[in-house]
Amino acid sequence: MRKLKITELNRLTPESYKKSKKTPLVVVLDHVRSLNNVGSVFRTADAFRIESIFLCGITACPPHAEIHKTALGAEDSVDWRYFEDALPAVRSLQQQGYIVCAIEQAEGSTLLDSLELDKTKKYAVVLGNEVKGVQQTVVDACDRCIEIPQYGTKHSLNVSVTAGIVLWDFFRQLSD
Repeated sequence: MRKLKITELNRLTPESYKKSKKTPLVVVLDHVRSLNNVGSVFRTADAFRIESIFLCGITACPPHAEIHKTALGAEDSVDWRYFEDALPAVRSLQQQGYIVCAIEQAEGSTLLDSLELDKTKKYAVVLGNEVKGVQQTVVDACDRCIEIPQYGTKHSLNVSVTAGIVLWDFFRQLSD
């Protein structure tokens, strides 16, 4: 097998990306402190044509060199908004008809491997702080919780790894 060259990948230009059909999904980052994690989420969101990212609380906003280091320009292609707190962001999305899902280990959560999405609906996922997770008040406001099954000794995954797993699954289920 021969690795493909970048010129052979036929990627969209930033301009055509902006005009392209998006996956009906918004990512909400609730107090994510690592700028590398923020940049990584931007890059994953670009890969799966996610509608937009809501940056909340202490989550840093572009332009920033540390975000760019992992986003590699995706911070320019993916639309984003800033909110002082995630709760108003969640409520705004719900008022616009989004089903908002906290990605959190919680009572009654749905395991990601048994999640079934409706292609006729719009979704948002809330990813939380690297240490504290999604704020309880935000979890309480969400329509459901989704949990990634884990079988090792650790109790959580890095937020950017979680984003990659979850966004891929939503993209897979919601894309045409």
